[in-house]
Amino acid sequence: MVAPVVLVLGVIVGWPLVRGVYLSLTNASERNVARTIGVRHIEATYEFVGLDNYTAVLGDPVFWQRLVWTVTWTVACVSITFALGLALATVLNRQFRGRAAYRMALILPWAVPGFVSVFAWRFLFNRDNGILNKILDGGGISAIPWLDDPTWAKLSVVAVNVWLGVPFMMVALLGGLQSIPAELYEAAEMDGAGPWQRFRHITLPGLRAVSMTVILLSTIWTFNMFPVIFLLTRGGPGDSTEILVTQAFREAFVASPRDFAGSATWGVLILGLLMIFALVYRRSLRKQGEVW
Repeated sequence: MVAPVVLVLGVIVGWPLVRGVYLSLTNASERNVARTIGVRHIEATYEFVGLDNYTAVLGDPVFWQRLVWTVTWTVACVSITFALGLALATVLNRQFRGRAAYRMALILPWAVPGFVSVFAWRFLFNRDNGILNKILDGGGISAIPWLDDPTWAKLSVVAVNVWLGVPFMMVALLGGLQSIPAELYEAAEMDGAGPWQRFRHITLPGLRAVSMTVILLSTIWTFNMFPVIFLLTRGGPGDSTEILVTQAFREAFVASPRDFAGSATWGVLILGLLMIFALVYRRSLRKQGEVW
């Protein structure tokens, strides 16, 4: 019964993973891989080099610069997304007029394809014709170089990724809130517990299982969030917003000659970092008594 699923996963995930690990141990590049030019077929001439690629990447300051920004970007996006998602979920968990309409409106960014949303934000951030700078100009404030200044570009990509991630976080946490028995809040209120005490001692513990799962998923997605960075800034200005995954893409498809071994090395390192994070995260959950 599970054989078809195992086969599909093996073809889609397993083989590319094995191939990537193998390439990371070679010196494969655009110049020495097998290729066909017209009717002439040229055999591959790349060689096995062991861990030389890993030594080169880990010894390159560029890797550590990308890693620092990737971690900063991930922590900022996940923290803000979780805080906003929890706040909106708490509000939407109450009874008020038009609640269904608000839920639909807040879920809308999740329904729109990601590349469409990013291109819309790119238009909004345009320095000369963007709506945001037009609004600022109407208030007598000079235009902000949203995508042309390294600091503003970093803030912009974080803002766009948060906008895309809040709906998922809100829906997941709203489901967790609705699973908390209302009797607990009623009993706490009868005992004199205030809103903050009820939130701290009932809501947060009740959301622990859901929170741990969505934080893990959001961290992995954000760490590998290629579309937002590439479509909004292409890693610029300069290379100020490049993260690990966009650097791996650049090595394989932008650099000349294309460095397939180097790109595979970056990809394997990204996988390794996420696996280490998942293992540490799992151990911390087990220490808190959570089963995962």
